[in-house]
Amino acid sequence: MIKMYKAYFLIGFLFFSSYLQAQDQNIADSLVNLYAKLTDSDSLKMTVLHEIAFYHTNPDSALKYSTLLVEFAEADSNHLWLHRGFIEKGHAYKLKGDLEQSLFCYFQSLDFAQRANYMIGVAGAQNAIAGVYRVQGNQQTSFRYYNQAIDIFRRENDTLRLASSLLNTGDLYRESSQLDTALLYFEESQVLYAQVDYEIGIAYSLGNIGLVYAEQGRHAEAEKNIKEATLILEKLGDRYPIAVYDTYMADIYREKGDFQRALKYAQRSYDVSIELGLKEQTRDASLKLSELYQEAGNYEQAYTYQSKYLAYRDSINNEETIRQMADLRTEYEVSQKQVEVDLLEEQKRSQQIVGISLIVVLLLVVLLAFVLYKNNRQKQATNLLLSEQKEEIAAQRDQLEDLNDTKDRFFSIISHDLRGPVSAFKGVSNLIKLFIEEKDMDGLADINEHFDKSVDQMSVLLDNLLDWAVTQQGAIPYTPEQVSLSTVFFDDLHSLFVHMAQDKKITLTSKFEDDLVLWADVNSLKTILRNLINNAIKFTEEEGEVSVVASANGAMADIRVTDNGVGISKEKLDVLFGTNKYNRSWGTSGEKGLGLGLQLVYDFALLNHGTVRVESEERLGTTFIIELPLYDPGKDPESAG
Repeated sequence: MIKMYKAYFLIGFLFFSSYLQAQDQNIADSLVNLYAKLTDSDSLKMTVLHEIAFYHTNPDSALKYSTLLVEFAEADSNHLWLHRGFIEKGHAYKLKGDLEQSLFCYFQSLDFAQRANYMIGVAGAQNAIAGVYRVQGNQQTSFRYYNQAIDIFRRENDTLRLASSLLNTGDLYRESSQLDTALLYFEESQVLYAQVDYEIGIAYSLGNIGLVYAEQGRHAEAEKNIKEATLILEKLGDRYPIAVYDTYMADIYREKGDFQRALKYAQRSYDVSIELGLKEQTRDASLKLSELYQEAGNYEQAYTYQSKYLAYRDSINNEETIRQMADLRTEYEVSQKQVEVDLLEEQKRSQQIVGISLIVVLLLVVLLAFVLYKNNRQKQATNLLLSEQKEEIAAQRDQLEDLNDTKDRFFSIISHDLRGPVSAFKGVSNLIKLFIEEKDMDGLADINEHFDKSVDQMSVLLDNLLDWAVTQQGAIPYTPEQVSLSTVFFDDLHSLFVHMAQDKKITLTSKFEDDLVLWADVNSLKTILRNLINNAIKFTEEEGEVSVVASANGAMADIRVTDNGVGISKEKLDVLFGTNKYNRSWGTSGEKGLGLGLQLVYDFALLNHGTVRVESEERLGTTFIIELPLYDPGKDPESAG
């Protein structure tokens, strides 16, 4: 079975290559001496600190100087240098085997590169993050960051970094057994490396293509590519990858069942490792040869290489730490070529970006505030319009209800006021019948005269009611004028009720002060008197008495309609003038009533700025007292109304 950690060794040749080539302790030492002599220029200090961290071969020293760089950049609020400082810290922690701290620093580097809008730096941080996730075995997240970096490098036309990212991502696809996709990535990286004539990158691309061919069973093509990669690596003096390629090829051919090829590659890996003094590779090659000889039945050779494996394993102190170091080395790109840009230009560009961003944010805030203001104003206007429409609808509804109530009240007035004259006609009809039986022609003639007068009065009553119906517009009309109380009573009402009184043998009397002139609506005044006199006659027994008396009382006229009839109980007195309390009742001779008359008396008294009250005892009689304003010649009639 192919062991996955071999993949990490393979990646390391590319990912660390430019970094390892860049690491030069002599350069680092010279830069440390230069830094010690610097006194005042923070910009120059940050540049030197970055170079020291970049070139230093000791991860602890690289961590020290990258930390100083971060501190200076934080004090200067310089996002670009913060990006560079954190990425160097991440590399140092990775070399030390602290993947958690390394990942934290890489994310910080990514954040500051984004703030500085430094896209190459963004992609570089994403590549570094992908490498850590790859070592941790989180392939899905590693794929995501690798592909994000590739997209940026394509947009920025950075050929070397794009080729490195394609090679790393292709190897991740190969580890995931997506061999066709891996092959596409490797082939593109080879083309890009060839464009910039980057030989070590070409070698790694060829080697990885060879590994894919081997896993696909295309042995001839696999061997051809690995041989080409090996020739380039030998020319460059980089033989460590050759040892790793060979052990990996041994695993592949072992799985294919080709033990001769497997032994050939394992032996060459062992020989190169011995020659270069690579203990880890010597250990792994020894184990591989032992396993192959054991499977081939050559137990003597298997025992020999097993002994060598154990010896090399025991000679390596802290094997797990060295293993982590090997894994970490596999994550660097072929080239970590850092493009140094003039610091002053970067600062100026950063300031311009910040300034433009602030202006854009301010404009957006102003626009948002304006939109919110307009929306709020429109909402207020809409609410106001709706409120006004609601009030208007409510007013129209109330007006319609008032009109409907007035209509109902008006028809009630008509029916009630017609009831009195009709009752008078009934009384006249009874007298006519009596005079005919007694053959009293003089009486008939007299009755005829009264009958004609009653008809005229009823006609006038109907005309008045019809006039009200035509002129009223939602309310009972009120047109005050000078009214002679005695004239209204004797000309329009006395003759109407005298026959009703005679029919019940009731004595109807009246007494008015001279020149008693009211300021009132004549129609409503007649309605008040008609109803009170009609009720008094209706609820008085035969041979009873009804009187109408009027006198002045200051600025008011005191009008009293008194009878000695059945009276009103205390319970009925308490609700006598209740609104809409229309209860049917019958007079002493069975006369019908709707209970509307007294309500009309009450309403019309108030309409004429007067009052009404009642005094009554059961079986003794009732007195209704109406007070209405007298006409004042010295008062403006308009204001009096």
